[in-house]
Amino acid sequence: MKELGKILSEIKWKTSRSSGAGGQHVNKVETRVELLWNVAQSEVVSPDQIQIIFQKLATYINKKGVMSVACDSSRSQLKNKELAEKKFGKLLIAAFKEKKKRKATKPSKAAINERIKSKEIRSEVKKGRGKNFLRFSDGD
Repeated sequence: MKELGKILSEIKWKTSRSSGAGGQHVNKVETRVELLWNVAQSEVVSPDQIQIIFQKLATYINKKGVMSVACDSSRSQLKNKELAEKKFGKLLIAAFKEKKKRKATKPSKAAINERIKSKEIRSEVKKGRGKNFLRFSDGD
């Protein structure tokens, strides 16, 4: 996506304290980074692209049309900011990537014969469980 650099200029950042274990460091340092991008009011992206983003990235977008990507995996705020940008870029690229169309194929003759053979074997096993089988075995 060519406009990724321009989109990054529309981004706002929000920091907060990371959750989880970590002792004194976690309790006093705001290392968690949240990337916020208002998709609905973006001037870089076309209306068609906005529709695609809303459809494919709906889990990251709130009711106000703001996309949020958070990262708190590192102890460094700068590192978390870089990771959030990478994650954001990957999400946008994945949203605009077109899926390959499935090509219809037929099973090979060997696969068909193997399937039929396994069905015949299974059928014989099940026939062996019938009442007739028990009657003949009891009479011997």
